[in-house]
Amino acid sequence: MDETPVVTCFLRNRGDVLLMRRSDAVGSYTGQWGGVAGHVARESTAATDPDSTPDAAARREIDEETGLTDAVTFVRRGDPFPVEDADLNRRWLVHPYLYDCTSRDVTLDDETTECEWVPPTEILRRPTVPKLWTSYDRVRPTVETVADDRDHGAAYLSVRALEVLRDAAALAAERDAGDWTTLADRARDLLAARPSMTVVRNRVNRVMHEADDRTPTAVEDAAHEGIETALDADAAAADRAAERVAEDAIVTLSRSGTVECALSSADPERLLVAESRPGGEGVGVAERRAEIGDDVTLAPDAALPWLLADGDYDAALVGADTVLADGRVVNKVGTRALALATAREDVPLYVVAARDKISPDSDPHLEPADPATVYDGDADLAVAAPLFDVTPPDLVAGLVTEDGLLDADGVSALADEHRDLADWNAKA
Repeated sequence: MDETPVVTCFLRNRGDVLLMRRSDAVGSYTGQWGGVAGHVARESTAATDPDSTPDAAARREIDEETGLTDAVTFVRRGDPFPVEDADLNRRWLVHPYLYDCTSRDVTLDDETTECEWVPPTEILRRPTVPKLWTSYDRVRPTVETVADDRDHGAAYLSVRALEVLRDAAALAAERDAGDWTTLADRARDLLAARPSMTVVRNRVNRVMHEADDRTPTAVEDAAHEGIETALDADAAAADRAAERVAEDAIVTLSRSGTVECALSSADPERLLVAESRPGGEGVGVAERRAEIGDDVTLAPDAALPWLLADGDYDAALVGADTVLADGRVVNKVGTRALALATAREDVPLYVVAARDKISPDSDPHLEPADPATVYDGDADLAVAAPLFDVTPPDLVAGLVTEDGLLDADGVSALADEHRDLADWNAKA
């Protein structure tokens, strides 16, 4: 039986993936739904031609079948797996890929009759090419990917957590792969995956709280709605923040997806970005802003107080991993130092965060960094390597949410509301 290596690529936008119905122009599985797919050169060719690898094939097929090459960002590749088709006397070796995509403006080629952006759980309910769910299963978010992700902020990871719940609920409903107890256990695993990220906890709790009849279908529906609501809230918070700092000279640190969206709308006059150690994620922010034409300065974290004193900046804008019930802000280490410096120089510091980032608690859970990021020598000394710090509310000019500025009473009321969302766990 001949073996043919192929790629299957899932493009993800707002929690949905792109499915494509195959036309008569393809040699197999006409009329069935699949991802972006195509052949890879045989291994002997790939060894001499780097453009014939699975990675290159994935990019090529995305370009040819969708025209979205410039809109996609690689997320992960899954382990390849075989699919045997006795009718075709063919053994496919499938290489699965997942990409985030910023556009839905697809340009189809003649291999596709139609396409739709749908929740990936639709794969379970449509006539698809063989083992399409297996391909998605190898790249979809899991509790482990949420727990291990150090490249994205809390808002992004909260949506991934809801995708985990949605997918698990659909499997339980369509393939009898669990029940309420199974889903409750999965939700608890997500709560424990990133305990410092309140938005993950609140959004998972809301889904389970709203699944009133405690069925997989109720969880799937609540998760789907939760993803839409979360994405809308994060975008609206970014818009409100952009209104506060539009065209100003702005200072920021770390990497917040909501802040980056706000900067895109604000079109700052100048931007000062702290490199944000440990991790240095501010470097990527600075690079992305520079690539689109912003006037960007990248600086060491420790230099911010001096540069603020000497640089005529109008505002500072940061995200938050958590806003505690008493109004204190938990964010990447360096935020408190920036807040102290902005207070000294009379530069307003705005924190932008969706309301779901408000914690029901006043005690912060602070994840540590790897001590080796500070010191990996042999001397007998203690190493302090905080990853987050806590900024008191009196150093913050305004907490900007999707509803605009939120005062202390508003924070307290939302903390009470989020405390109630956790009731499902006590009743489970």
